[in-house]
Amino acid sequence: MKFTIFAILASTALAARPQLSVQVRDGNFDGLDGLDPSLTWSSSTTSGDYDLEVGVDVAARPTADIASLPRSAWGKASRSFGAWGVSARADVERANLDNAAIEINAENEGDDLSFKLFANAGASGSSLNNIEATKGFTSGDARVTINPRMDMSSRDVDATITYDAGNTNVELEANMDAQSIKVTQQVSDRTEVSVAANKDEQTFTVAQQIDGANKVTPSFGLRSGKFAVAWERDLGDDNSLTTTIKPDDAIDMEWKDSAWTANINMPLSGTNIDGANISVKRDVNF
Repeated sequence: MKFTIFAILASTALAARPQLSVQVRDGNFDGLDGLDPSLTWSSSTTSGDYDLEVGVDVAARPTADIASLPRSAWGKASRSFGAWGVSARADVERANLDNAAIEINAENEGDDLSFKLFANAGASGSSLNNIEATKGFTSGDARVTINPRMDMSSRDVDATITYDAGNTNVELEANMDAQSIKVTQQVSDRTEVSVAANKDEQTFTVAQQIDGANKVTPSFGLRSGKFAVAWERDLGDDNSLTTTIKPDDAIDMEWKDSAWTANINMPLSGTNIDGANISVKRDVNF
């Protein structure tokens, strides 16, 4: 019965073209066991006043156990009620088919107001996890948004307030225990400066566009003394190579080449590189 649910979702999604992802994880190149291919389908249709979407993620690994192939499935229904656009989405994971993660959204573009509700529903009952709202308005030449959130299990409340005035952006996050603030200033067409601060750390970052193909972004932890620098090289045709060095921590590289994305993580201990973790992914649209 559980597999039947996945089969229905997969057969519906076959109307759209699937996407194939092949990954190599943790530097494991020992034959085909190092490959983790998966196929993702999604499709949409309309039924009356409702827009319907469905998707399924299936392992593309040879196996005699067909029921083990589906990894996850999701479905979404949307429609309008006056000025409000409302949608409900359910996600089911293979590891727990008796439980679904539910997300309900309601948005009123005219009033610049939206609500989100996150819950779980299953054989053992249902629970409401989180509620959040977002309200936006204009103040002079700036856009201000207020995003309060509540964790229903702990009753903790936090909020994010943003102020966006073009070249200047301020983001403030606050809850009962801590507050943090991030200020970003576009100094020129080539330079952006930002400061992020909380009770534990203050980080100063400067993004400098050297030329049309190279961008360097150093950052400094003013309290911890930690330093990092990222170098992004534009390879053309939306391809890029980004290298981030964190002394005594790690060297991270991300190479985007058309449909290929390769990530390399090399932990650092002093000047020594302690191995490498590699992930290679390619998306293929049929």
